[in-house]
Amino acid sequence: MIARTLLLALLTTTIISGCSLLPQKKIEIVSKPVPINIIQPELPRPINLADVQMSVVSEAVIVNPCKRSIPFDPPQYDDKGAEKLKRPKACDLEDRENPTWPVGYTYLDRFLDENKIAQGGDIVFVATTIKDYEIMTANFQELRRYIRELGEVIVYYRKVTTNDKEEKAAESKPVDQ
Repeated sequence: MIARTLLLALLTTTIISGCSLLPQKKIEIVSKPVPINIIQPELPRPINLADVQMSVVSEAVIVNPCKRSIPFDPPQYDDKGAEKLKRPKACDLEDRENPTWPVGYTYLDRFLDENKIAQGGDIVFVATTIKDYEIMTANFQELRRYIRELGEVIVYYRKVTTNDKEEKAAESKPVDQ
């Protein structure tokens, strides 16, 4: 019984002491930077906008001037040595620059004729009010601002998260467009 008590006391002391009788290893703490591997997003494809053609159509009569046929008195010459001609004040319809245009031909008539030819005979008008046009342009400016700011954010994160060696290597590579 005494041996049992002694064994129990020895076992309890060993457990409580946490193996302090064994030699301890020295723990060394070292700080070193760990590179962060963040996937870089690709920059957005550049926006390629087409030109918009706007037509102003009115019922004003188009001026159909006479062809230049009367020489100046005294004769005047242009840079190439050709004699300059002036237009007569009145002439027949056949002597005008556009003899196919009837008398009183308007910009509206010309617009309709050109678009009938271009569209195969169909005419469709798309119209808007001035106020709606102003709203549309303001929306485009807002969209433009948003895209620019988004591009700045992407460039900022790219600069922050890439190290100098990778950036120089990327700059030396040709960019496929």
